[in-house]
Amino acid sequence: ESRPGVVAIPDADITPEMLTGLVEGVPPECRYPARLAAAGCRVLVPMLVSREIAPRGNVRLTHREFIYRPAYELGRHVIGYELQKILAGVDYLLAHSSPDARIGVIGWGEGGMLAMYAAAVDPRIDAACISGYFGPREGMWQEPIDRNVFARLDRFGDAEILRLLAGRGCVVEVCRAPDFAVPPGLGGAPGRIATPDPQAAAEEWRRAEEFFSDPAWTDRRHLVVSGDGRGRYTTAECLDRFAALLGAAESPPGEQSPQRTQEPLPDAAQRLAQQIYELDRHNQQVLARSAEVRREFLARLDRGSLENHAKTVEWYRGYFENEVVGKFADVPLPPAARSRRAYDTPTWSGYEVVIPVFDEVFAYGVLLVPKAIAAGEKRPVVVCQHGLEGRPQDTIAGDHRAYHDYAARLAEQGFVVFAPQNPYIFGDRFRSLQRKAYPLKKTLFAVIVAQHRQILRWLSGLPYVDASRIGFYGLSYGGKTAMRVPALVPEYCLSICSGDFNEWIWKNASTSSRYSYVWTGEYEIFEFDLGETFNYAEMAALIAPRPFMVERG
Repeated sequence: ESRPGVVAIPDADITPEMLTGLVEGVPPECRYPARLAAAGCRVLVPMLVSREIAPRGNVRLTHREFIYRPAYELGRHVIGYELQKILAGVDYLLAHSSPDARIGVIGWGEGGMLAMYAAAVDPRIDAACISGYFGPREGMWQEPIDRNVFARLDRFGDAEILRLLAGRGCVVEVCRAPDFAVPPGLGGAPGRIATPDPQAAAEEWRRAEEFFSDPAWTDRRHLVVSGDGRGRYTTAECLDRFAALLGAAESPPGEQSPQRTQEPLPDAAQRLAQQIYELDRHNQQVLARSAEVRREFLARLDRGSLENHAKTVEWYRGYFENEVVGKFADVPLPPAARSRRAYDTPTWSGYEVVIPVFDEVFAYGVLLVPKAIAAGEKRPVVVCQHGLEGRPQDTIAGDHRAYHDYAARLAEQGFVVFAPQNPYIFGDRFRSLQRKAYPLKKTLFAVIVAQHRQILRWLSGLPYVDASRIGFYGLSYGGKTAMRVPALVPEYCLSICSGDFNEWIWKNASTSSRYSYVWTGEYEIFEFDLGETFNYAEMAALIAPRPFMVERG
């Protein structure tokens, strides 16, 4: 078969039957599979997981976020799964084609995104048409979370991805995007799909063009603007240019009679449910194998002796920071702290402290200093870390039901105490910080690690502090901090994880347990590929051989 082959990818909320005109839902002029088929192409239309919002445990999630949550924790992605469908379609078309037949991918909305990714990763694709998606991605943290790709913006904007198509055909259509939003308050990640600003999309195209130096490729790349940049998708100009890149005839006009089939159409809702079930089962199979994958990952960590452990652990510590948690390249500012007295008791004094970390980033906390410290004496320090939505003051006074003033009680026993403010506070505001960090190959803990390093620099310089005896004690979300920060900051001489230590990957990725975070509103909790690298046991291996304690409760 020498005719061109095309994988025509719908938007997530459009079924193949709708896109091909077998059922209502897509205007005739936008049914690009039928128009390409009339131009002489063989066309394959895959189905995507829809954005329909449905009850899931204690929250309401889109189907795409439901698949995204465990997949992301396990180093997979709903985008990756759907790319596999598209590339399987390419396999099929190539297997039934003559060697000179050209292969293309085209899509609108989510389909446009997938067409761009597919052409970028598979050089067998001769041409791509990207409609209703291309533009700057610095705002991707505001899009539906299933579009989040860890480290995406660390190296690739849309322009950089388009450069991977150099030498092949490419049509980018600037037009309206799907109209969709996940409102706040449902428990899923809020997000909206917005039509790219036409000028911003044109600027992103200009950035891509800077790298297209071969004049022979000029007639193989095209920017098409529909109306004012917000017009309908897959216009005649767009499809004609795409068809020409594939060696097909011009597409016929969009007004066509509805397509008919003598066979009953499949039940689209049942098919979608089956697809979600299959992807969920695949995620759970990956979860079941993840412990063995982590064991193989840590095979180079030599536990035969303390000396061998010390020699081999640093590579894993570096991987954990650079590839999982994230690390800022900024040079820390001098730890020039500012303080003011906030507490005065018979046995200790308390001070609010602000410490600069980076430009416009600071650490804040409360320092408790026993009054009985003799001149020249150096005391051990306990860093007392609050949990979700907490404040340093919660660990000091008021007999909070989770903390029972444990920071103040330690100060009464003679310890110097520092209670930092971690940024997991104010609901969606801190979760938005996590979402902004992900595309930059960072997490919220990248900020927290930098803050704690600066806190330790400052504490170590206090005349009454024994810098070799600074321990960490965190509760709940502070317990999450107790697993990650001391693993990366060896200046902490010990770590106590309270009220958090568990089978962390299972708790994030399981859809069979009612205790799983899949069913809760903590949409920021998922960390990319943690499942195949570091569960809590592996993080504890990074803390070793320093003392490490788990407190249940």
